[in-house]
Amino acid sequence: MALSKEQQEQLTPSLALKELKEGHQRFVNGNTLTLSASSLINQTAKAQFPKAIVVSCIDSRVPVEQIFDQNIGDIFVARVAGNFINNDILASIEYACAVAQSPLVIVLGHEGCGAVSSACDGVKLGHITEMLQAITPAIENAQKTSTKPFNSSNASYVSSVTESNVLLNINKITQQSQLLKERIENGQLAICGGVYQIKNGTINWL
Repeated sequence: MALSKEQQEQLTPSLALKELKEGHQRFVNGNTLTLSASSLINQTAKAQFPKAIVVSCIDSRVPVEQIFDQNIGDIFVARVAGNFINNDILASIEYACAVAQSPLVIVLGHEGCGAVSSACDGVKLGHITEMLQAITPAIENAQKTSTKPFNSSNASYVSSVTESNVLLNINKITQQSQLLKERIENGQLAICGGVYQIKNGTINWL
């Protein structure tokens, strides 16, 4: 069954996270739920009541709904290379949480991120150049605690940039959105982050 308005209203941020973590464990264990797509399409045709919004990278190896074993109507997903927050993504989060009443935001980075590696290497190519600037704060932060070389050949450094990028963008959400900050202060919303491991399908929660 698709999530109803009444069920969404009963979801606390912690309960929503618990359900997504349980779904992820089903994914890792290979025990995902089998639901009727046609039935869910009919149930959600007139309204949706998702339990969360996930901000993710565009990487094809990070299929967000599958990773959390969620189906039609369960979660919002905002995807951009490098899973960073800009005005459009922030507005999408505000819609999901302040309008559609989702109680949870997850910022999900991932191992082996091409955008992060490209940013570490200072790649300059078309519009990608400007996009990668969004990851610069994470690079500067990671360099404070990492050892050289500061490029994609250093796996530990890249991992540090990936984690820093998630954490900095979580902070950016509350710093730039009064709407979301108020919901967090009122206990209506929580924000958390993790890094998806493409080698084994697990999530390292931060």
